[in-house]
Amino acid sequence: MNSAHPLDPDLTRPSQNGVYFVDDGDLARFAAAASRDELAVCRTDLAGCADKAGLLQRLAASLSLPADFGHNWDALADCLRDLGWLPGWGHVLLFAHAGDLQRDAVQDFDVLLGMLDDAATFAQDADRPFFAFLACAFVHVGGSQAGGHPWPHS
Repeated sequence: MNSAHPLDPDLTRPSQNGVYFVDDGDLARFAAAASRDELAVCRTDLAGCADKAGLLQRLAASLSLPADFGHNWDALADCLRDLGWLPGWGHVLLFAHAGDLQRDAVQDFDVLLGMLDDAATFAQDADRPFFAFLACAFVHVGGSQAGGHPWPHS
């Protein structure tokens, strides 16, 4: 990816798959880069999202999950590992206002991060791009601020 932002991951390289915390203003840049690289772009707005049920409902809509999606963590994990019904040779998931979910449902936020990280690893093993960008003003991971960094970070 030829980017004006040298720290941006190359969305065409599965070796850089992962979960990244970004600012709200960065989402449009990543969407444009993903579209240019013919990756599927899925946008999920988490403004006001305060619990697991709301999160799963929003993801079902934004990811066009199958009608038989079970609206539980196991079903979401299965779907994230295989987004084959979506166009593109890889996937970029953009989460606006992710800080709302973290603030109001920290445990659900942490479960989501783990699932996204697992899906990114699974896709990397299959040599497919998978990136999740979560827009948060700040994110505390393990007691430290992680704004602008991949998760999990060392």
